[in-house]
Amino acid sequence: MSESDTTLQWHKVAAPDELAAGRVKTVVAGTRSMALTNIDGQYTAMDNRCPHQGGPLGEGSIEIGAEGQRWLRCPWHGWDFDPLTGLPPGGHEDSGQELFPVDAREDGIYVGLEAEPKKSRTVSDIMVETMINWEVKSVFGIVGHSNLGLADALRVQEVQGNLNYYGVRHECAAAFACSGYAKLTGKPAACLAIAGPGATNLLTGLWDAKVDRAPVLALTGQVDVQVIGPGAFQDIDLSAAFEAVSNFSQPVLNTSRHAELMTLACKNAIVNRDVANLIFPDNVQTLPASDSAKASGPSGRIGPQSISPAPEALADSMALIHQHNRPIIIVGYGARNAMQRIIQLAEKLNAPVLTTFKGKGQISDHHPLAAGVLGRSGTPIASWFMNKCDLILAFGSSFSNHTGITPNRPIIQVDFDQMALGKFHPVTVPVWGEIGVTAELICNELSESHQTVDQRPEIADRWAIWRSEKTSRVADDRGHGVNSASIFAALSELAPQDAVISVDVGNNTYSFGRYFECASQSVLMSGYLGSIGFGFPAAIGAWAATQDFPEFKGRKIISVSGDGGFGQYLAEFTTAVKYGMDITHILLNNNELGKISKEQRAGEFAVWQTSLHNPNFASFAKLCGGFGQRVKNSNELEPAIRAGLEHQGPALVEVVSDVELV
Repeated sequence: MSESDTTLQWHKVAAPDELAAGRVKTVVAGTRSMALTNIDGQYTAMDNRCPHQGGPLGEGSIEIGAEGQRWLRCPWHGWDFDPLTGLPPGGHEDSGQELFPVDAREDGIYVGLEAEPKKSRTVSDIMVETMINWEVKSVFGIVGHSNLGLADALRVQEVQGNLNYYGVRHECAAAFACSGYAKLTGKPAACLAIAGPGATNLLTGLWDAKVDRAPVLALTGQVDVQVIGPGAFQDIDLSAAFEAVSNFSQPVLNTSRHAELMTLACKNAIVNRDVANLIFPDNVQTLPASDSAKASGPSGRIGPQSISPAPEALADSMALIHQHNRPIIIVGYGARNAMQRIIQLAEKLNAPVLTTFKGKGQISDHHPLAAGVLGRSGTPIASWFMNKCDLILAFGSSFSNHTGITPNRPIIQVDFDQMALGKFHPVTVPVWGEIGVTAELICNELSESHQTVDQRPEIADRWAIWRSEKTSRVADDRGHGVNSASIFAALSELAPQDAVISVDVGNNTYSFGRYFECASQSVLMSGYLGSIGFGFPAAIGAWAATQDFPEFKGRKIISVSGDGGFGQYLAEFTTAVKYGMDITHILLNNNELGKISKEQRAGEFAVWQTSLHNPNFASFAKLCGGFGQRVKNSNELEPAIRAGLEHQGPALVEVVSDVELV
């Protein structure tokens, strides 16, 4: 080691006897990747990237030529280099590889590097800083070869404590996590993918967010600008692929106004409650930012989102209300941020409050005016009051056919989205306005002399009848597993009152809607898309939200799925273990796609190809490093669920359930 070498920064890259003579391996010193060779005890380190097409020389081999000359051969296309000089055959210095100083010490092999210069800011840095200014705090995704420059900008911000990054096992899980995050908070998270298949894997989760009006930012890598179009490796038309699913989709080019582009993406996601997509060509991501480039943000770019209804719409609503004395209120997911004012209106009108399935939990089932969920996943209480009412006030409900709101009653429909008003059939009074503002105005305009029937005693009676029915179902036992009434009775008893519960799709979800009684829990689901597999990845997103926002901190995250849904993304349990996510998953395992079997029977088809071959999911959870417990009878339910909820970290409670007793 020469005296000048003392100015270098020395990095230990291998143990003393780690690399045998005549071998090569890839090592990393600082951020530099290099090929370390051992030629008869003489160590050398050269730039790991082959100048031909970037092949990893450290994965190649040392070969002996005809005259005993040793060559380091690239594993991709066979280019050769002298490991002692870095030169190719023929000794053309302009095509040789850079060599780095090596020092073999008693404790290992060291490589010397000049101190790395301060990282220059890139266009990716500017865009990620802008994203953070818009309060995008979490990113879910997979780092890969066509998003490395963007990923490094994310890394810098994570190191500085400005965002959290979660590496998942499948890109669709990243998009589902973003959807669950947004459905809980109303704020966007970002999902990251490479070009080609990584980007297309996002689409199902993004469609879930889009149709349920959840803001999401999708960041996709892309091939180099100069090879977009001719059909290079993983080159597909991402603009076309994302056109339908995104409200905003743009490529990031060297000529783009980069901070402005990210601001437009974030603003579109937030204001339109939709998907915004940015496509980052590989060679654009690392372009240096100009010295004058500054990050952007929301200041002066977004105003208050409180829309008051037109005076004539409010007047028509009041006239209709004053003509009826047995109204009901139906609230959907769109009303989730306005429930306090809606409940005040309900109390003034003595009106039962029914929810859509997506709105479950927005009013406690123990409130004297709560009538439960309406529709296929609902309770007979809600159906009773819809049939008995003389007026429907619908707030933030999309009138899904699964909900089944009758068109045979006068309807006042309030929504912030004009396209949602009278979406499937005309309503008596469509009201365009922010839901909380409108509910408060109606409440203030109500005449003190207007009398309505106090339906509270009737609500209590209907709940008593339904709870008696549920209790009777708890005793059902065919000897083929635990019934759903028992499972959700136990969960109703044990789930913390402020828990966030992410549910999946299938019989397990219908049973949850029917049997689980909400206190003040928040419920997340794949609503209009109804995508199987949503439950656990969305719980990952919800847990991330508890790390980002003080108002959600400490809330317990619970997810519920069947074996079919969990099986699609069961590898994400390892994601939860990696990041120490406090999620308790309740898994109903009946070894069948039970809902599909029911649909086949209902359509008078033979039951075909709905059986499943499953592992012991509780053992799987333990193998991943989490908590796992299997329940085979109803007596084991409460202690197992309690143990899963008390476990600090990922927990899975697998319940062997009866496919018929749902």
